[in-house]
Amino acid sequence: MADVVADLSWRGLISQHTDLEALRSAFDSGPVTFYCGFDPTAPSLHVGHLVQLITMRRLQKAGHKPIALVGGATGLIGDPRMSGERVLNEPDVVGQWAGGLQAQIERFLDFDGSNAAQMVNNLDWTADLSAIEFLRDFGKHYRLGTMLAKDTVARRLESDAGISFAEFSYQILQGMDYLELYRRYGCTLQTGGNDQWGNLLSGVDLIRRVERAGVHAMTTPLLTKADGTKFGKSETGDNWWLDSDKTSPYAFYQFWLNTDDRDIITYVKAMSELSRAEIEALAAATQEKPHERAAQKALAGELTTLVHGAPALQDVQAASSALFGRGDLRALKDDVLAAASAEVPSAQVQRADLDQITAIDLLVAAGLAQSRGAARRNIADGGVSINNEKVQAPSGGANPSEAATITSADLLHDRWLVIRRGRRSVAIIEVVT
Repeated sequence: MADVVADLSWRGLISQHTDLEALRSAFDSGPVTFYCGFDPTAPSLHVGHLVQLITMRRLQKAGHKPIALVGGATGLIGDPRMSGERVLNEPDVVGQWAGGLQAQIERFLDFDGSNAAQMVNNLDWTADLSAIEFLRDFGKHYRLGTMLAKDTVARRLESDAGISFAEFSYQILQGMDYLELYRRYGCTLQTGGNDQWGNLLSGVDLIRRVERAGVHAMTTPLLTKADGTKFGKSETGDNWWLDSDKTSPYAFYQFWLNTDDRDIITYVKAMSELSRAEIEALAAATQEKPHERAAQKALAGELTTLVHGAPALQDVQAASSALFGRGDLRALKDDVLAAASAEVPSAQVQRADLDQITAIDLLVAAGLAQSRGAARRNIADGGVSINNEKVQAPSGGANPSEAATITSADLLHDRWLVIRRGRRSVAIIEVVT
């Protein structure tokens, strides 16, 4: 088998681990059954989960056996976090979210073949567990000193909010998961993000105490941006989701396309299946011709295909080209234009006013011109187009404000207009009733 540890190390995907040489030996000796858990604390996974999903995919392609655990039980409690107690969701809501997460995870793994992936839900082995059984069979193996020393717990105890017994017990539940998967499937490796290290060790210690066996844990570093902000968060603090209803494929593609040059190779290493030689070529291209954004395009294309499918990638690439004058706007689907309107400057105009609206009005409404005078100059200079058709300045020296108005025949899907000033400034106008 390929040297998985060397590849993960080169990609910057190994942070903390129990015993890296022992893990390397296990990988070299044959298929390793491993697992990673995902709690349904929201209706969708987000881009921050991609490192774990693609690491699982990478290990499976190297011949190892993945178990994807959706935490129907742990999702009812929530992993302790620095900012305070989570809002507890109703069991039926968590159950619905768990089903949604399973469908998203399935895109990343192969459930056929000799090393087929398995999907499990920890509610299956915790739902009928009594409090007495929980304390006798599992609680007795945990020492308060160790549990209190865990970073998240210690910080929460020092805060005004403190920590509830429910969230404090989360690490026991995660340890139980590892023990159960060890017993059922011979699982000997748990992976997760760096913030999960304490919870991963909970399972390692529990298996050592109960089964007197050694197992492995390994974390990936938490990705950050070069400017110090958190990876995967929008400017408003919202997540970029894998659910197309929450983050459109167009917005998802643009998220990667707009990645800072200082970050892109780190992200390509962590989340692309490109080879080392291919990635090194992209790194060189980023240095030599950053304006071409070769690495950003490669990663955006690969991840959009993986998360949303090849047809969605074709749609968003066509939209990206057409919006900037390099394709047929009328060939774009209505929902693609709707998604794009959320990602570029946009405005609405009333259908009743359509026969009175000029390009000047659209430029000002969309914020592409600061004033009507500036809009007139833009048109006179020949730098304005509507639906990729150049707006002609009136002949004979007439004032551009006298230019022909917009008609319903100009609309895309009977409601959209794309107006562009120069090569890079574009806006979408929606005609509403």
